[in-house]
Amino acid sequence: MVVRTRTTATWWVLGLGFWVQGFRCFPWLAVNFFLKDGLQVDSSTLQLLQNSANLPMVGKPLYGLVSDAVYISGQHRLPYLALGAFLQAVSWLAIAILSEPGISISTMTLYLLFSNLGASIAEVANDAIVAEAGKQHTSAKNPQASSSGELQSFVWMASAVGGILGFLLGGIAIDRYSPQNMFLFYGFLLGIQFFISILVKESSMNLPKKRLDVGIREKLSELSIALRKREIAYSITWFAASYAIIPSLTGTMFFYQTQYLNIDSSVLGISKVFGQAAMLMWSVIYNRHLKSVTPRKLISAIQVTMALFMISDALFAQGFYRNMGLSDTFYVVIFSGLSEVLLFIKILPFSILVAKLCPPGCEGSLMAFVMSAIAVAFIISGYLGIALASYVGVTGNDFSRLPLALLIQAFLTLLPLYWSPCIPILELEPDHVDGKPISKKE
Repeated sequence: MVVRTRTTATWWVLGLGFWVQGFRCFPWLAVNFFLKDGLQVDSSTLQLLQNSANLPMVGKPLYGLVSDAVYISGQHRLPYLALGAFLQAVSWLAIAILSEPGISISTMTLYLLFSNLGASIAEVANDAIVAEAGKQHTSAKNPQASSSGELQSFVWMASAVGGILGFLLGGIAIDRYSPQNMFLFYGFLLGIQFFISILVKESSMNLPKKRLDVGIREKLSELSIALRKREIAYSITWFAASYAIIPSLTGTMFFYQTQYLNIDSSVLGISKVFGQAAMLMWSVIYNRHLKSVTPRKLISAIQVTMALFMISDALFAQGFYRNMGLSDTFYVVIFSGLSEVLLFIKILPFSILVAKLCPPGCEGSLMAFVMSAIAVAFIISGYLGIALASYVGVTGNDFSRLPLALLIQAFLTLLPLYWSPCIPILELEPDHVDGKPISKKE
């Protein structure tokens, strides 16, 4: 009964945490339209602000080290989860209040930075709980504990459900309510998460016991040792580079769909919902059928699929599908929705791979380092996208050379496949006894 209660508490905390973070798309959809219509920014400025606001994500290794080493009232996960929720709630509520009479781009950027700081701290705590709880594998003494793959799939589904609701409600609300009301609503949800996080005791969760006298310096040493492992270092380097090398054109595509094609905001919301539903379906399919597939094969296949979708986007921008009788709305809902989530779909098998390779004791700091590397890669990708759009001559009013930019993007997406052997071949069995991956030499 005690084990069941602890496992239930863990799953409830993680389910709520990942659901709320998945629902972040709700206020961010309002941010995009508020910046475009309210503050009249262009596509390059929009993408620059989006990527610059992610800078706090780079500090995730530091947050992970602190949460691993510094205990607050005998706890080292839930207090940081509560802190992250608090910072986000304050930031979104401040934006909702201050943007009523008018807010400058610099002021809004500052609050978005604080919001992402809170989100990154909360994500580090959530990821560390997943990594720790996932190591409590099924055994005779602990029949209710889950494997890391099952727990990863569960939190992935929780995040996807949050994303589905966020985009669905956001697409509807953006035409009926002001962005300020949407910011206010999300701030209220974060307030609920904050109070739940401070009410739940970490002792009620099924987490491994750790020493309380471990300092940040010792944790930093453990992280350094983990990163010196060849399979870990090569995997993280390749995975981050596979994102950084792709110029992101999200801001350009947003303006192309809303300014040039005049796609309604509700259609964009449905497109995002379709993508999130695909992520949810992916987590179910992976958990049931693909856990035995080696991460290298799975991630490489996803990378190729991403390139194919980019080529399809180039044909779409040239009017190829329109000439075939396919409406722009249909393409945006189905293909654009899938194209956007492909970037995130490959994170699931990779995060499970890293959890298996992670040495005991530094789960929080190593997972935080991985997420930080991905955040840096996304920021670099965004800046490269701005440079690519400028180089080929794509602006907020001229999209004639957008197909060329998309073809260049597709080519660069395929380049990392040449170095895919950097990802170790591991067979991730559905049921582990000792929790150690089985490695195969090429």
